[in-house]
Amino acid sequence: MRRAGGHVVAPHVTRMILAVVLAAVLAVVVAACGSSSEEPTAVPTFPVPARDGGPSADPADAGDVVPDDCGEILAAADLEALLGLPLGSVKLRTTIGVAQPSVGRTERVSCSYSRNGGPSRSLLVINATAYRDEGAATDQWRVNAEAESGERSEVALGSALASLFEKGDEAVLMVAHATSNLSLVLPEQPLPGDRSPRDVLIDLALRVLPAVTVELPSGLPEPVPQAGAVR
Repeated sequence: MRRAGGHVVAPHVTRMILAVVLAAVLAVVVAACGSSSEEPTAVPTFPVPARDGGPSADPADAGDVVPDDCGEILAAADLEALLGLPLGSVKLRTTIGVAQPSVGRTERVSCSYSRNGGPSRSLLVINATAYRDEGAATDQWRVNAEAESGERSEVALGSALASLFEKGDEAVLMVAHATSNLSLVLPEQPLPGDRSPRDVLIDLALRVLPAVTVELPSGLPEPVPQAGAVR
């Protein structure tokens, strides 16, 4: 092949030049295909807003301490076993109370246990309450204890405050620990193993406290093993 100026370009050189040009064009096309406008876009993430009052959830926040289902506080089957009653003979009713800001109360749940079938007879009433802080809980426990009637005696429940009130037709155990108060009302009734109302109420408190307080009192004894419900 002859060019202006009399220089001759060899055919194989021409083929090499064409090959280089074609390779460059192909590289541009491949790069264009790989940079499609439909590339995935990263999904933005947003921080979860913290509750009012701090960056993390405090276990004593309103609505976080006392379960709203009495079956999680003390199941009917557990009371049957503790009182030696037939299986399925206890019915349970849950009542959700309201907050009472004037005394710092944030939660109230009442649990009523009674016999199933025939004349309804109360077996146990549990009132569990939570307060904005430990001071409010202790203050209200003292107010309630002063207002309660019956023969009063103090009960050793580790680091918790506990008083027992015994009257003719029922016994009442009132407990305060951390931000929670607990009262258990045991009507007069036959109790298995010749146990006293005091013994049964203390046993019940040991079983219920873990479900209604943000932390367990120190130095608590173990509950008495259940004898089991009558089958």
